[in-house]
Amino acid sequence: MKPAVAVMARVPGLEPVKSRLHHSLTPETATLLYRCFLLDRLDAVAALPQIQPVLAFTPASGQRRMEALAPAAFRLVAQEGPELGARLTNLLGGLIADGHPAAMAMDSDSPTLPMAHVVEAAAVLSEGAADVVLGPAEDGGYYLIGIRRRLAVLFTDIPWSTDQVLAVTLERAQRMGLRAHLLPEWFDVDTEADLRRLAVDLAAQAPEATGGPWRTRRCVEAIYT
Repeated sequence: MKPAVAVMARVPGLEPVKSRLHHSLTPETATLLYRCFLLDRLDAVAALPQIQPVLAFTPASGQRRMEALAPAAFRLVAQEGPELGARLTNLLGGLIADGHPAAMAMDSDSPTLPMAHVVEAAAVLSEGAADVVLGPAEDGGYYLIGIRRRLAVLFTDIPWSTDQVLAVTLERAQRMGLRAHLLPEWFDVDTEADLRRLAVDLAAQAPEATGGPWRTRRCVEAIYT
């Protein structure tokens, strides 16, 4: 079996998304933006032949909506657990129990993230060169985490939604004697400043040369025109 890469996602339209943008965008526009983020991310992951793509969604009641959004290659898995740590433990542990040699979870909020970083994570884990792989986010969290065996301790009592998530996770890994591999740092889009940065980055790219998150590009252009 191939390593599994699970895109963590909320079902667009069922719950508020990108709430930190609601002071500058309407909830409806924030939902549309998030939908574009998600669809572009799913297309990018589906194009990676090295991995098994998974869509880990919440709430579970939105499965039919997600089935309509996800490319055919994706396996859909409802997130299970009362908080993020439990959901990551259950998701990644379940994928490993299914026989995948490695399991990774990644966000859907970093539209310009190079997929080469995901390929690197899969290769490092598959080759046994590390026990845990982390993709550092600029805000102190991570955009990707991958493991080769169930490691609930990496997700227990973590100060989620703070700038200490990555540091605490790395400290846990070190204390357990795990070999950690860090991917290049990237940024996700949570605030208006992040969104403006994204707009500048996308405007600096040549669409015909780079391809990339075309839905996100159109949505961001519409917001700022």
